[in-house]
Amino acid sequence: MAKQDPYAALRIKEFNVFLLVRFVLVFGWSMQFIVIEWEVYSLTKDPLSLGIIGLMEIIPAFTMALFAGHIVDQKEKRNLFALCIAAFSLISFGLFLLTWPEIVSDWSVQTILYGIYALVFFGGFLRSFFGPTIFSLVALIVPKKIYPNAATWSTTTWKLASVMGALFGGFSIHWIGVDKTLCIIFLLVMVALVITFKIKKKPILNPNIGESMRKSLKEGVRFVFSNKAILGALTLDMVAVLFGGTVALLSVFAQDILKVGSQGFGILNASISLGSILTMFITTYIPISKNAGMKLLVAIFGFGVCIIVFGLSSIFWVSILALFLSGATDGVSMVIRQTILQIKTPDHMRGRVSSVNSMFVGSSNELGAFESGLAAKIMGPVAAVVFGGTMTLITVVTTGIVSPSFRKLDLTKDIEAHEKESE
Repeated sequence: MAKQDPYAALRIKEFNVFLLVRFVLVFGWSMQFIVIEWEVYSLTKDPLSLGIIGLMEIIPAFTMALFAGHIVDQKEKRNLFALCIAAFSLISFGLFLLTWPEIVSDWSVQTILYGIYALVFFGGFLRSFFGPTIFSLVALIVPKKIYPNAATWSTTTWKLASVMGALFGGFSIHWIGVDKTLCIIFLLVMVALVITFKIKKKPILNPNIGESMRKSLKEGVRFVFSNKAILGALTLDMVAVLFGGTVALLSVFAQDILKVGSQGFGILNASISLGSILTMFITTYIPISKNAGMKLLVAIFGFGVCIIVFGLSSIFWVSILALFLSGATDGVSMVIRQTILQIKTPDHMRGRVSSVNSMFVGSSNELGAFESGLAAKIMGPVAAVVFGGTMTLITVVTTGIVSPSFRKLDLTKDIEAHEKESE
């Protein structure tokens, strides 16, 4: 295999445009998540309300996922991406109106809360299209031989935007208030929409245009469940995220346990993504394709340990360090999983496979948020986080024992095959 060029994907102009759009979008989306979590908990002081946010998003995201994948595989990707961004701008604008004092001054807390939940629900529906569209678009912009490098840079950009968005979101709440922060988010989304049209329209590679939805969905699901590498990666990450997520409870820890306010809340959120960014930059220089299965198991095990440490900590800097390291291990996990998906998925099935991925992993974030909120309501936030981290460790050990083929998973030959195909 040829020596890895860490900047291979960045040498493609259109890929850089895509990264810029993704950065602006995720920066705004990350800010919006911080603001919603903060505002809802400030209104209710009930950790279960944070779990409900996750539940409101997972219902449409999960139920629409396969349908969205079918649509993505049948449609032109650039215009579909632009349509998703335009719809996202409506959500941001709606949240801005719901928090603007001049409009909601006479509204009840319950009315505002229901309005936020409704927009989050719409966002879940929209997200079921976002993931498959982005996944498919990247594969049309870069050649197959640099899929791993493109996946690393795309995920790194996402995490970099997350850390900056989370940090700026927390400080922005303190500096200018919730409503003005949401107005900034709306403007960012509109900027992303304009830039998107710098990307050219792409060909539709699906040879079965007009295929019945039932047959199309059945084919996509069958492919995922017959591919041990993809199924193993998705299952492992799904269970780990479901039980190991702490983000939904960070506002509880910031306000009631660590007592660090909105600025500390932003730092806690940002520390997770900062850890991911560091490891993702490293993986652009150090290939993760060799022994990918074992590396994924080790990374998620380390993630579980960090979650337990965070749950037990009452010292701010220790909590920051634990979240930073959890982000670092999660970053390795994300790069490996995205590489597996890009390499193992045929072009004409990327939308459907990505949709199944969103059902496994993406939706488990929101279901995990609901699980965390419910567990915190029943046993308290500290016990809930420790329980989640422990379940993550159990999941990794069990997977390693019952699936020796996944432990031995190696992507080197697949990458070499793509390189020969491109020559």
